[in-house]
Amino acid sequence: MSDSIVESDFRILLVEDEPVIRELVRSMLSEGTVSVDCASDGIECLKLVKSREFGLILLDVVLPGLDGITVCRMIKSDPATSAVPLYMLTAKAKPSDVAAAMKAGANGYIHKPFRGTDLMELVARLRLPAES
Repeated sequence: MSDSIVESDFRILLVEDEPVIRELVRSMLSEGTVSVDCASDGIECLKLVKSREFGLILLDVVLPGLDGITVCRMIKSDPATSAVPLYMLTAKAKPSDVAAAMKAGANGYIHKPFRGTDLMELVARLRLPAES
């Protein structure tokens, strides 16, 4: 999965069932000391979250099997993973969708289509504590 064997100091988990979007976000954010692991559904996400530490989780709402809101609730209710910043990255943009995500514990909500600079700024903001 990794193009270079660089030890990452900031790992992102991207949970997205659309391969084109998954690859776009992964290539946009995988630079230098940032690495992106990808999951295509909620079950795979939960397995990865248990297997390693992440500095950020980007989670789609509409996923096969477990939906993103349920996955968010499970991650945020587990003391081992509750502190990981989790942002919904989704086309579901109604106020009720945002409210459901926030109630489930999401730290933020990014609407598709999104600007690449918005994602890069989020990563930069979250990495600051790790670099100081």
